[in-house]
Amino acid sequence: MRFLWRTASPALWRDVGLVCVADGIVGVSFGATAIGGGLPWWVPVALSLLVFAGGAQIAAVGVVLAGGSPLAAVLAGAVLNTRLFPYGFAVADVVGPAGRTGASGARGVVRRWLVRLLGTQVITDESVAFALRHSDPARRRSAFWACGVGLFVIWNLSVLLGVALGSAVRNTDAFGLDATFPAVMLALALPTLTSKPTRVAAGTGAVIAVALTPVLPAGLPLLAALGGLGTRWSGWRRLAGRWSRPVPSGHGDGTGDDDGGAALDKDEVRVGGGR
Repeated sequence: MRFLWRTASPALWRDVGLVCVADGIVGVSFGATAIGGGLPWWVPVALSLLVFAGGAQIAAVGVVLAGGSPLAAVLAGAVLNTRLFPYGFAVADVVGPAGRTGASGARGVVRRWLVRLLGTQVITDESVAFALRHSDPARRRSAFWACGVGLFVIWNLSVLLGVALGSAVRNTDAFGLDATFPAVMLALALPTLTSKPTRVAAGTGAVIAVALTPVLPAGLPLLAALGGLGTRWSGWRRLAGRWSRPVPSGHGDGTGDDDGGAALDKDEVRVGGGR
């Protein structure tokens, strides 16, 4: 990681530091709320190390704390993490090691794969956003790794601090930390509602989730909210056009011949008048 010190500017470190502080506050709340809800200490710690996706972790723990099954929690987190798939294509050029690794043979291959695995682990909304701000390959790489590694360290330390606080203060609801999960999810969703079709899909999904909450186990209404994506299907317009299309005259009622004959007579009159 020596290239970070050569190419990272003070402005980059400042911006990364601000993002780390904001995410650290969320990490503390996540760890404290998970422990306060009755989960073992190792659950938020393992999620932070292995998953390292704040939105997915919050969604999964929220489902479990609401009484949902572990399967529903995993599905909820997986749905949120699908956005990372296109992120991987966007930063594929900076995830691996920079230039030549300096080692050949099996050792070099293993090192390259280890670096790439670490890079894929630190792909987040923030690290990708920092990388895409730059067009220069060296600056893109330094921005991605500085943000990704910095967030990974701060997030896990913050979750550990939250776990310690949650163990010491059992009633975390007294501090309002129970509102952290929905607040963070709302903060993640609002910036994406930039177009009317997206807002319609999100609103439809919210209505579906609220309507099914009383009748479905916890976690399943969140998955059912994906039905809101059906509003983005372009086939609805074609179906609506077919249903609203008027029935052509003359089909089955014998009027078609009369209309056709009248039109023919008018044509003949016009032609005859022109002779």
